[in-house]
Amino acid sequence: MEQTATVSAPSSEANRPASTSSLWTNLLRVLALLAVIAITVYIFAIRDKVEQFKQYGYAGVFLVALMANATVLLPAPGVALIYAMGAIFNPLGVGLAAGTGGALGELSGYLAGFSGQAVIEQAHIYERIKPWVDKYGGWAILVLSAIPNPFFDVAGIAAGIAKMPIQIFLLFTWIGQLIKMTTFAVLGSYSVEWITKFFH
Repeated sequence: MEQTATVSAPSSEANRPASTSSLWTNLLRVLALLAVIAITVYIFAIRDKVEQFKQYGYAGVFLVALMANATVLLPAPGVALIYAMGAIFNPLGVGLAAGTGGALGELSGYLAGFSGQAVIEQAHIYERIKPWVDKYGGWAILVLSAIPNPFFDVAGIAAGIAKMPIQIFLLFTWIGQLIKMTTFAVLGSYSVEWITKFFH
């Protein structure tokens, strides 16, 4: 069942003509879409330089995950770098920093859903993911964000279109990102240690 959020507007908003309210809503959607496009293009343009952020420790891990997950439908080197950083820093700290940054970065997909539903609604993968998001809500978001897949942006878009409350989207995305990022950081920590022992 599709969830709808009920927002109580102030009395001044209630007296505002419907056409003005609709204009503001459309303007916000356009601005959100432009912001998503700008972030995605910028991150994709500097993807080769993202690796430099690791010199900044856990703050760098946070930024790498944030930037990698802020792209919409374009690849960015996120999980691979988290895997490598797990061998450099405490993997639990890496998982926490990367999971938090990744969850915040995924808001770009949510905003794209809010502003650009006509762009993605007809996509085949969207038609497959949307029923899961509609039926299971935050639990679908958690599972999809916890496993490595290139389609989570579509799930975020579906959540935005379905008007899932943003705090629910963020919470379940954060939990899923924590699971995924911590797993990769731990794997990176142990695999590098194993390779080092093997060659010595």
